Amino acid sequence: MNAQPRRVLIGALALSLALPLAACGSEPPKAPSDNRSIGLLLPDRAARYDDFDRRIMASKIASRCLECKIEYRNAQGGVETQRRQFEEMVRDGVRVVVLDAVDARAAGPWVDAAAKRGVKVVAYDRLAEGAVAAYVSYDNEKIGKLQAEGLVTSLGARAATARVVMLDGSPSDPNAGAFKKGAHAVLDRKVDRIVYEKDIPGWSVPLARKKITEAVNAFGPTGFDAVYAANDGMAGAAADVLEAAGAHHIPLGGQDAELAALQRLVKGVQTFTVYKEVRPEAQTAGEIAVNLLQGKSIGSLTPATVDSKSHSHIPAKLFSARLVTRKNMADTVIRDGAVRTDLICTKDLAADCAALGLD
Repeated sequence: MNAQPRRVLIGALALSLALPLAACGSEPPKAPSDNRSIGLLLPDRAARYDDFDRRIMASKIASRCLECKIEYRNAQGGVETQRRQFEEMVRDGVRVVVLDAVDARAAGPWVDAAAKRGVKVVAYDRLAEGAVAAYVSYDNEKIGKLQAEGLVTSLGARAATARVVMLDGSPSDPNAGAFKKGAHAVLDRKVDRIVYEKDIPGWSVPLARKKITEAVNAFGPTGFDAVYAANDGMAGAAADVLEAAGAHHIPLGGQDAELAALQRLVKGVQTFTVYKEVRPEAQTAGEIAVNLLQGKSIGSLTPATVDSKSHSHIPAKLFSARLVTRKNMADTVIRDGAVRTDLICTKDLAADCAALGLD
């Protein structure tokens, strides 16, 4: 993350942290806002959301619209919580909502109801169903291909005869389906076969641990040659199980460039992760939200289109991601300021970090 967001006067940015209504009808609806409010609904308490997405987007919005207000809520992983938060914002007169849906399919009826009231919804990071006005994310099918290519490269000459285990993402997340499609486009051509594959509802780490354990028990620690994990949380579960089974040497890939994953890269127990720079994604979503609020065109910000299961030709901006290995870590996540070297290189990793030139 190279560019620093423009400094703005804190007083110019109102971040509402009000809790959602306890239940519909428990108090009268609030008066509509002055049409200068932008809602931001994030799905859970992952560190990136408050530390990066929220702050970067807020700064971009403030730099474009000092009089704008941001109404922020976090669903903490609850679909019903997010529905209440979304509907409260619409009742309160918020005219544009940036939505990172907990469950993309469940959000469809809320988005459609809001659209009928003239509320514009920007689907952020994952494509919600319903009449969204725009979508900002990464090219998720390409990310799946990137992950699979990382595995194939790691396997080298063994790829053509390799047996692969796949831990795919949550069926309720359309991104997971795109990752899987992209990964299969490569693996189905480049490796011998997929010997075990499971979707992991809710991206559940405990469930991923259970499933990779099933694979080890079914095929033995030498019965497969690589593991595709759709994200770093599941890759961490796989790394633990593989290490306990004595198979920690096999290629293992993840996604998200989480700190724990970067440390596993340093230790050599995870082969790669995927780095999706938050700054351009959050800044673009903020710009689109302001343009929609002000009735301006978003054409220059959305050069692509995407289709959901319910709508087609949705204006979109799709960014490209990068594969991160222990060898290029310094030139990717560290150079961009996504993570500090001292956080990766804890005392127990000092020797490994020194060998990689990260000390």
